[in-house]
Parts: sequence; structure tokens; C-alpha cells
Amino acid sequence: MSIDIKYFASLRDRLGRAEDRLDAATELTVAEVWAALWLDRPLPPNTLTAVNMEYAELTQRVRDGDEVAFFPPVTGG
Repeated sequence: MSIDIKYFASLRDRLGRAEDRLDAATELTVAEVWAALWLDRPLPPNTLTAVNMEYAELTQRVRDGDEVAFFPPVTGG
């Protein structure tokens, strides 16, 4: 199972890259995708997530070929 992962805005800057690819043997949740890639870094508080360009909860299952995105909350003024 192959999953494309994208990082946006300040999260991308903090991690030092814009994307990853994860090959997993089993189906994962969004939270498990993060944990598989960043064992030493917890998911920052208030991070938003999307699966295939639709907002997603951390418990949502990810399937083969899905794209998972992580991004900080949007602020404006």
C-alpha cells in the first residue's frame, strides 16, 4: 500500500520537506501515518488533516493510493 503525504506552510518549513511517500503493509489511520513517518515528533497541536483534499479526522482510515495532507490552522485578520 502506497500513500502520498504532503506538508504545508509552517509545518513544511519545520519538517524541512514538502512531501513523503509511505509504503505500508496494512491499512492505517491518518494519525498512524504521521506516527510511522515521525516517530520522534508528535503531531503539533491543532494540525489540520485532509485525505484526498477533504478535511479528515485523525481516526479516518487511509487506503492505497490516498493522499494525506497535514497543515497548520489557517489564521487571518
